[in-house]
Amino acid sequence: MSKSSRPKIFAITNQKGGVGKTTTTINLGTALAAIGRKVLLVDLDPQGNASTGLGISRSDRELSSYDLLTGAATISQVLKETIVPGMHIIPATVDLSSVDVELYGQNDRNRRLETALESTAIDSYDYVLIDCPPSLNLLTINALIAATGVLVPLQCEFFALEGLSQLLQTIREVRESANAQLRLQGIVLTMYDARNNLSGQVAQDVRDNLGDLVFKTIIPRNVRLSEAPSHAIPALIYDHRSSGSIAYQKLAAEVLRRAKDEVAA
Repeated sequence: MSKSSRPKIFAITNQKGGVGKTTTTINLGTALAAIGRKVLLVDLDPQGNASTGLGISRSDRELSSYDLLTGAATISQVLKETIVPGMHIIPATVDLSSVDVELYGQNDRNRRLETALESTAIDSYDYVLIDCPPSLNLLTINALIAATGVLVPLQCEFFALEGLSQLLQTIREVRESANAQLRLQGIVLTMYDARNNLSGQVAQDVRDNLGDLVFKTIIPRNVRLSEAPSHAIPALIYDHRSSGSIAYQKLAAEVLRRAKDEVAA
C-alpha cells in the first residue's frame, strides 16, 4: 500500500485537563465510523477513560498501549473491537504512567508509537485517533511524532487560551525537528454554554486570535455527553439526537471536508 493511502493520524491533545479531549476522541471517532470510515483509536492516557468509554473493561486489557510502546506486543495483538461498528481500539492501562521510566535511556523512546503505527496492520483504517494524556510528556511527544495532524479541544471558559501557546510551540518544534508532515488540523471549541455570555466572548477571542484554524462546529455543554461515559458507550449511541451528538456529527463532516481540501491543495 502506498504512503498516500495510509490513514490520517490525528493526535487529540491539550495539556490542560477537563477540556473534553477524551469525549472528543470517542465521539468524533464514532461519528466518522457511522458514516463508513474505519477508525482506530489509540488510548495513550494512563487513566484509560477512552477505553472505558468504549466498553473495554479493565479486566479485558491484558495487553495495552503500554505493551505496544515497550515492544512487548504488536498492534495486531493489542487491538480490541469496540461496540461501535467499524471502530477498534488499542486500550490503555495505568501501566502507561511508568513508560517514561521504562524507556529511559532508549534512543528511540520518542518514536516508539511512530514505529508501531508503520505496521501494515493499520493500513485498512481511514483514521487513527490518538487520545493523549493532559500533559506534554513522553506519551504526547510520541503521539505528535507519529501523527499527521493535531486536533486541540479548547473549552469555552476563562483562561481557555492559557497554555495553548506552549502547545503550539511544541507542535512547531516537533515539526521542525522530528515530523515535517505534522500540521495543526484545527481547534475544537468545547463546553460552549449559550446561556453564558462568557462562552460567546471566549469563542470570539479564540477566532480572532486563530482565525480559520478554529473549526466552525462548536461542541455545546450537554448533559448527554457527560452521562454517556458512565454507561460505557459513546454519546452518539446513548442519545444520537442530543445537541452534543449532533455537534460531533457536524464536526466529523467538517473534518472530512478539511481532509479533502488538503488533498486538493
